[in-house]
Amino acid sequence: MNSLNDIRGVEMIPLHLLNEWLELVELNKNLRRPMLPYNGLEGPNPPNLNLKDPLILKSGTTTVGLITSDSVILAADKRATAGLFIASRRAKKIIKITDYAAMTISGLVADAQALADMLREEANLYEKSYKRKLSIKALATLLSNILFSSKWYPYIVQLIVAGYDIKPRIYTLDPYGSITEEKFTATGSGSPVALGLLESEYKETMNLDEAVQLAVRAVRAAISRDAASGDGVDVAIISKNKYEEKFFPIQKVTAP
Repeated sequence: MNSLNDIRGVEMIPLHLLNEWLELVELNKNLRRPMLPYNGLEGPNPPNLNLKDPLILKSGTTTVGLITSDSVILAADKRATAGLFIASRRAKKIIKITDYAAMTISGLVADAQALADMLREEANLYEKSYKRKLSIKALATLLSNILFSSKWYPYIVQLIVAGYDIKPRIYTLDPYGSITEEKFTATGSGSPVALGLLESEYKETMNLDEAVQLAVRAVRAAISRDAASGDGVDVAIISKNKYEEKFFPIQKVTAP
């Protein structure tokens, strides 16, 4: 309802009340304006972007995903921030969906956790109903549909959905449900640094140990340059019959 042409049956409303109502509609539009990506999808951005705007509370993250011939490796830092405040040093940014799939989160934690809960329940319901596993592509497509259906009031997230069905798979999704399949990827405010390392060193022929070390190094590299990422690296390894989680502490960097 953006103009008088959109209003039906309001001829008897006093003009001053109608004006107040239109002001409320406009205010609501501004408050519910879709939040656009900025520096890793880390905060709501009005069109007239002003970094001093109190609506903008930046956070940060670094998550990484890559595949080998028989496994998926996900890695993420453990720091959760709210502006310049470190809200947690023990944040879990790799969420297990099933025994063969997981999701990394970047953006608003509440949005991402709600989406993970929806995805987990739908996957469990599908398995119980049809006595077979939901494919990774189907999981990603389901999540894409949820995100697209909320495009006017979007979930402020950038997600990696990965796992092993008949082979390792990785999909990335943006707040509006766009979906792409990748061999390696990174999300969050530290992703430019992580992607630089992945671009130069990723090989499809890597073995599992090499892939895990590359994922950890990519997150550590981002941590060294991104103040919003830090406090260690969580890793999830998903293969045909195994789901394993590990933690790697941060190595101190000393000047030469």
